[in-house]
Amino acid sequence: MPSRQSPRAIDHLVLPVVELVDARERYGQLGFTVAPDAQHPFGTENCCIFLPDGTFLEPLAITHRETCETWSKKGNPFIRRDQAYRFRVGDEGFSHLVIKSDDASADHRYFKKSGISQGKKVRFSRRFEMPDGGAGEVAFKLAFAGDARSPDSGYFACEPTKTAKVDRSALLKHENGAVRLKEVIATEINPTDFQYFFQDFLSQRHMTADSFGMSFETANARLTVLTPEGARVFYGIEAETRQRGVRLEGFVIGVADFEHSQTLLDRNEVAHEKRGESLIVPPAKGQGATIIFEASI
Repeated sequence: MPSRQSPRAIDHLVLPVVELVDARERYGQLGFTVAPDAQHPFGTENCCIFLPDGTFLEPLAITHRETCETWSKKGNPFIRRDQAYRFRVGDEGFSHLVIKSDDASADHRYFKKSGISQGKKVRFSRRFEMPDGGAGEVAFKLAFAGDARSPDSGYFACEPTKTAKVDRSALLKHENGAVRLKEVIATEINPTDFQYFFQDFLSQRHMTADSFGMSFETANARLTVLTPEGARVFYGIEAETRQRGVRLEGFVIGVADFEHSQTLLDRNEVAHEKRGESLIVPPAKGQGATIIFEASI
């Protein structure tokens, strides 16, 4: 079983959308290079945005609702959580925080031992296509975690068991200068009520806390859980003020040239607010989460 002494690294963010065409248009306006659409065997599809730091964003849409229903009845935790999120929150948003794994079976056992497992492991494969026509097959094994008090946020560990032998370098170059995922932002009325879950899931015992919330340093980014007031003050996020449970609200992208990124947003007429050294882009059609651009350092 892998060591749980070192903090885990974030792998990707799952971002539900109604239609991938909307996500593709929106993320293109934001200056991202978007990969070709890819279909999952359980009735969903994505169009990913890959970052040079090895993380990625996954806009996710439903292609075959009947297929999703079938897999949900079979106990697929990913589809069940996606269905619950769309029913409770809406068809656009931020539903899952995913960590990297080199042994999802061991992670599954660890999650069960820690009391945070959310169901059986999932294995699947899909076709991976490049804009130039190159293609291959990729496969993954997933282990799920969660806190029953937070029905609107999902978590899992993702182990790639097969990678496509294609050159992805063209997908890592973004007009907005995106370099890495710096931070994930969530909200909860009393963030520290969930510190033990995140300590187990992230394998990070140390946290910082103040009156606005708590933060954990993962191996490659930060997770911050803010009170609704903190989210509004720092990022202009209008979070739920009555309902309990962690909700994933937004994320910070580090860019190589802050001024260039601001010029691009202005040129593409993307509504945003500059607060200090942050460019805050509120949710819009095809973009269900708040996106903040900051200098990569």
